[in-house]
Amino acid sequence: MSDVKVVTEGNIRKIILNRPEAMNSITPAMLSQLNDEIKSADEDNNIRVIILTGEGRAFCAGLDLKQAASGEGISGALSGGNGAIHYSTREICTVTLQRIDTPVIAVINGAAAGYGLDLALGCDMRLMSDKAVLMPGFAKMGVIPESGGTWYLPRLLGWAKACEISMLGDTLNAAQSEDYGLINKAVKAEDLDAVSMEWANKISANAPLAISEMKRLFRHGLTQDFESHSHHVLMSVLNLFKSNDFKEGVSSFIEKRAPEFKGN
Repeated sequence: MSDVKVVTEGNIRKIILNRPEAMNSITPAMLSQLNDEIKSADEDNNIRVIILTGEGRAFCAGLDLKQAASGEGISGALSGGNGAIHYSTREICTVTLQRIDTPVIAVINGAAAGYGLDLALGCDMRLMSDKAVLMPGFAKMGVIPESGGTWYLPRLLGWAKACEISMLGDTLNAAQSEDYGLINKAVKAEDLDAVSMEWANKISANAPLAISEMKRLFRHGLTQDFESHSHHVLMSVLNLFKSNDFKEGVSSFIEKRAPEFKGN
């Protein structure tokens, strides 16, 4: 059985971490497969939304600590004493999530700890079960949020709150996570699948070129000054004005019907 399961429902691709017996803790092979599946979904023109979630009672418990302790896992591979090597971040899942243009919804069905928290932060939206928790206990393990947390937390929450969450390392329930702005919405556990599909279907029904361009512009806007970004936006909207989807959007509005966007 694969440690990363993929299910396609219409224009929606579900990517499911599938080591429930280990609370979906991450192994090197699993990281590679997850990265490949994220890229594959983004490259598929029929996929308009990606849902990332976990099988069983956890979203992701982080890196596999048993492997790490035995020197077999990710930290063991990176901390060996065999001399210097080149480290690349290009094929890291959280970097891929930030680079792709397909929107990604993290459906946090259970505990998200360590790397699992960073993985959720790398998604564009986060829906969280009212029975789930976020566990930013990096400092308690003698490490840092190594896969995006140090970049996302100050931007999502501001400097002081990022320091509070990461340096205290307290476990956060769904209500606290929503109050802090770490997630979009806390959802009753029994409604989580339905709500996540409702959100995904709403996004999928919108113009895919516009959705992808929004995500791309949000990403670039984080590093651009306002004037440069405004120019970038103008070039993008002028291109979208030429699309069949724009024509369909205008026509459907005038004709008072639901649009049928084709992504061209």
